[in-house]
Amino acid sequence: MKTAASGFTLLEVLVALAILALGLAAASRAGLTAADSAAGLRERQLAGWVAENQAAWLHATRAWPAPGTHRGNSRMAGRDFAWQLQVRPAAQGHFRRFEISVHPAEAADGPPLATFVGHLERP
Repeated sequence: MKTAASGFTLLEVLVALAILALGLAAASRAGLTAADSAAGLRERQLAGWVAENQAAWLHATRAWPAPGTHRGNSRMAGRDFAWQLQVRPAAQGHFRRFEISVHPAEAADGPPLATFVGHLERP
């Protein structure tokens, strides 16, 4: 009389290991993608704060900058950023429109990380 052996065959074990390997690879990739996204979000948040700081400085000092492009650098949370301020006359003479674009300092000619648009009233 033959008794049936209990357990898994080698083929079943190999298929289960292959499925497990695919699942772990997908989970690892998802974790790395989340880490990259978090770093990018942090950089854009810091750049947004740089832009807001420049806009707050313009308002607090009641500045009336000449139309044109002005550039500068700022440091936020140990990171260097380059900002560009573009000033244009607004439709009414008592206002000026400004746009602040913030870039990483090492790639100041690339796409901006953050942009802030506002208006200034003549002091």
